[in-house]
Amino acid sequence: MPSHRVKRRAAIRFLPRPLHDTGRRLAMAVCAVGSAVALGSAHATLTDVTLDNGLRVIVKEDHRAPVMVSQVWYRAGAVDEFNGTTGVAHVLEHMMFKGTKTVPAGEFSKRIAAAGGRENAFTSRDHTAYFQQMQKDRLPLALALEADRMANLVISDELFAKELQVVMEERRLRTDDQAQSVVYERLMATAYQTHPYRRPIIGWMDDLANMTAQDARDWYARWYAPNNATLVVAGDVQASDVVELAKTHFGALPARALPERKPQAEPEQLGEKRMVVRAPAKLPYLLMAWHAPRLKDWQQDTAPYALQILAGVLSGNDSARLQKSLVKTRQIAVNASAGYDAVSRGPGMFMIDATPAQGQSVAVLEKAIREEIARVQREGIGADELARVKAQVIAGEVYQRDSLFYQAMQLGDYVTAGQPPEALAGRVDKLRAVTAEEVRAAAREWLRDDRLSLAELDPQPLDAQPRRAAVPGVRHVN
Repeated sequence: MPSHRVKRRAAIRFLPRPLHDTGRRLAMAVCAVGSAVALGSAHATLTDVTLDNGLRVIVKEDHRAPVMVSQVWYRAGAVDEFNGTTGVAHVLEHMMFKGTKTVPAGEFSKRIAAAGGRENAFTSRDHTAYFQQMQKDRLPLALALEADRMANLVISDELFAKELQVVMEERRLRTDDQAQSVVYERLMATAYQTHPYRRPIIGWMDDLANMTAQDARDWYARWYAPNNATLVVAGDVQASDVVELAKTHFGALPARALPERKPQAEPEQLGEKRMVVRAPAKLPYLLMAWHAPRLKDWQQDTAPYALQILAGVLSGNDSARLQKSLVKTRQIAVNASAGYDAVSRGPGMFMIDATPAQGQSVAVLEKAIREEIARVQREGIGADELARVKAQVIAGEVYQRDSLFYQAMQLGDYVTAGQPPEALAGRVDKLRAVTAEEVRAAAREWLRDDRLSLAELDPQPLDAQPRRAAVPGVRHVN
């Protein structure tokens, strides 16, 4: 399933997010909001403090190897954009590598590479984040460079015009030329009636074509401030040292008044929505999306955890229901997947996508998927299946946390969405506590036709077209 996150240099595919959209983070006292929390790990503790200028600093110590991951997360993504400037969050992410008053264009990446590290960035619906992975003693370099571009970015008309062409070509390659991505984009624009999630992260092409350097400057001035950012550091570090480094490099940056964020509730859907997308492709494709809840109160909510288990019941391995029934037994699909992400700033979505096997129709595939959903709604799931799926889903959570990068990623994702670190620490226990009846109830409540939007890809001939000239900075995908 096409995703909702834009990477700067290499495409990744999420379903819908734990795995994508298209993409690319002081001489002051610490406020009293600081805390240290044990995470139940033999080698990890969490420190969460906020500096006087509003910069939140989260440190997860993990001393297994002499490396660290540093990430700066800005609570500014596509959800904060206005009509007419869609894609500006992602364009600004590109411009963050184009130099400051003291660090020339391209020098940021060169300095990180010279220090033996690697860096990148990504833009999502909810945030924009920048990261470095390096030896632990290189953290001062990473923080100095990030603090500099937080306050001193230079956006020249000339460099902006060049980079905008790179972004437009990225859109062509990763969306316009990818039929399934077109289906995802058009379905989101239909499934969401008013919420900003209806707009693509990379932006509509017309908005990109008419974007100016001033649009990027305005976005930078509006959102890139310490009191709208979170610094997450994970690895072989001492939390107290990281906090002092954060004060040293970010502490002098002043907080700024942020624009008011008004509630943007999505109206209740009043009936099933269906659409057909005609685009060049080899095979048909089906994408189904149901409006679903997001995690609000991590201690009291049950449906978000039950829906994650439901996604595991339907897909995830060869024994999951969609794969076993549609792909292996009946052979009416070449693939079928379900996905759900509970953690977001805006409304959630439970999604299923599938590609029919040769000679099979989308209508037959849709009917089979509906039958599998109805079976869960009617009969529920057995104790053995529940235990197996829980083990699978929880194992995925644990394996991710074994990576320093994903430890930091999960923390940044949670806190930027407004969840406390404790919600992430307690996630496994909440998943473990889900009952079979809660899974059945979630399927009945949320996978109803009145909440459903459905898109079918009607494949058109793949006409031979001359390959466009490569744009520097964009990797062509086949």
